[in-house]
Amino acid sequence: MDREKLFSEFPAVSTQEWMDAIIKDLKGADFNKKLVWKTDEGFDVNPFYRADDLENVVHADVPGRFPYVRGNKTEGNDWEIRQDFRIADIDTCNRMAAEAAVKGAESVGVCVKDVQSLSQMERLLAGIDLTRTAVHLLGSVDYAATLKLFVEYLRKNRIKADKVRGSVDFDPLCHALLHGNYYRTLDADMDEAAALFRQYAEELPLFRFLSIHADLLHEAGGYNVQELGFALNWAVEYFSRLTDKGLDMDLIAGRTTLVLGIGSDYFMEMAKLRAARMLWAYMVQGFGPVKESSKVAFVHATVSSWNKSVYDPYVNLLRSATEAMSAALGGADSIHVSDFSEAFRPSDDFSARIARNQQIILKEESFFNRIVDPAAGSYYIENLTANLAGEAWKLFLDTESKGGFAACYEKGLVQDKIAECAAKRNADLAKRKIVLTGVNQFPNLNEQEAENIRSTAREFAKEGDFKTIRPYRAAQAFEELRLQTEAFAKKNGRRPKVFLLTCGNLAMRKARAGFATNFFGCLGYEIVDNAGFKDGEEGAKAALESKAEITVLCSSDEEYAALAAQACPLLKGKTHIVYAGAAQDEEPFRALGVECFIHVRSNVLETLRSFQQSLMK
Repeated sequence: MDREKLFSEFPAVSTQEWMDAIIKDLKGADFNKKLVWKTDEGFDVNPFYRADDLENVVHADVPGRFPYVRGNKTEGNDWEIRQDFRIADIDTCNRMAAEAAVKGAESVGVCVKDVQSLSQMERLLAGIDLTRTAVHLLGSVDYAATLKLFVEYLRKNRIKADKVRGSVDFDPLCHALLHGNYYRTLDADMDEAAALFRQYAEELPLFRFLSIHADLLHEAGGYNVQELGFALNWAVEYFSRLTDKGLDMDLIAGRTTLVLGIGSDYFMEMAKLRAARMLWAYMVQGFGPVKESSKVAFVHATVSSWNKSVYDPYVNLLRSATEAMSAALGGADSIHVSDFSEAFRPSDDFSARIARNQQIILKEESFFNRIVDPAAGSYYIENLTANLAGEAWKLFLDTESKGGFAACYEKGLVQDKIAECAAKRNADLAKRKIVLTGVNQFPNLNEQEAENIRSTAREFAKEGDFKTIRPYRAAQAFEELRLQTEAFAKKNGRRPKVFLLTCGNLAMRKARAGFATNFFGCLGYEIVDNAGFKDGEEGAKAALESKAEITVLCSSDEEYAALAAQACPLLKGKTHIVYAGAAQDEEPFRALGVECFIHVRSNVLETLRSFQQSLMK
């Protein structure tokens, strides 16, 4: 029986035919400038990919095989729903962790900073079934003592240690990056790590004793290439030192957690996790492990804090939802979704439940855990994976050639690279090339948040012997200005006022009024919009009557000269005059009294800061 191919009436289209059609539609515009994405990761992304773009891409044919691009699972895509509670108060931490464990969390992180006795460990872990829920001991000041208390707790409560999964977050290099010093010295810290492995590896066979918190680089403003490349150097530093101390490579690699931050670049973050597994596999292979399983990275993904905001906080839920999706589809082994309100208040029952439920929905309603490597076969994601891996590997080799991670850290080279990335990100944020909805674009004009803020800022000691890397939130600079406006309004009973003097072409004046509203709305100023005025004189009189501190001229390019000539003589010296748009020649308008021009190329943060300094006196 003859079988006709599906869609046989559609002939194959070559890549060149696609390109010819695109070039024709561009009507002379440059293809590379218009359609090729110049990423901050160091490589270009094309507007389309086809099967022939996979010819030079390294990837495993099936899941569960070296180099594990497609993951270490051969059936399904399950991950561990993890929820961390870095709450120093023992009873509060226990209550929230125990509740999470019975309401969907498969793994909980608990703060052991103040746990100094067996009775305190019992209070911290009360009500948590450790044979069903993995437990991660966070923030210890003495990891050997913490594990000793933990083992005593298991023995006293007759809990089989070989049924208990979890980890400690021992990471001397992370501590050094944050504080400028190791716990003691790097060699002494590695002696402590070796002692943890020797003493507890057999007794706690499902526990991980070493972490690589590369997410810190993400939270400090680094790009994915820096996060991946330096994470490999970080791991090599640990693995080299521990094997030199006589530890077995299979033991070390199998008990190490790689922690990566997940940002809002949906497909790029999926690719990052896939690239991380591949790079890790090749890196570990270089140490000659006996077990193939040692080459498989255990990746814990934590959604970004860098892009979370105080203002319009429910947008944080949208951000964390897509980030959790990227982590799941990228094949993370465990995922932590932070509370949407973490930027301005400690975790509470409501925000913790929402964060937990985001992962539960991805599993139980969206079935993201059912398909192995759901991103596989996407020409786009496969190319992102290969390019990220290639750039990260270059950084890894360059860092190793300079002495490795610790040597580069002690010279400040790692910190300088992350600071360079952060400066680029901050500049893009200030110019709105990076958009944070509700913060630097589309603000809620009447939102008030100052009274809702209960500080959750991390405290750091003064810098030690070396430069530090400090996590921060991208929104902080904008939020600082808006909080100043709230303080001004509380003191004076009013907010500064922006009057939109709209005149002329309806479409253009409305468009520019909308732009100005978003621009000054980032400060939380009162915006006075208008239906439009017949001329500049009428508009100027209305602006003065409103007692606005700032008047924005909103019209078309062709009509601005007449508008400014009519309005500026009345407004000059009585209000700040702003031109909405980019004038070809600013000088004539400045001569009339226009002080500022706002447009898509403006540095929004610097402009708003200058107005704030002027009006907040």
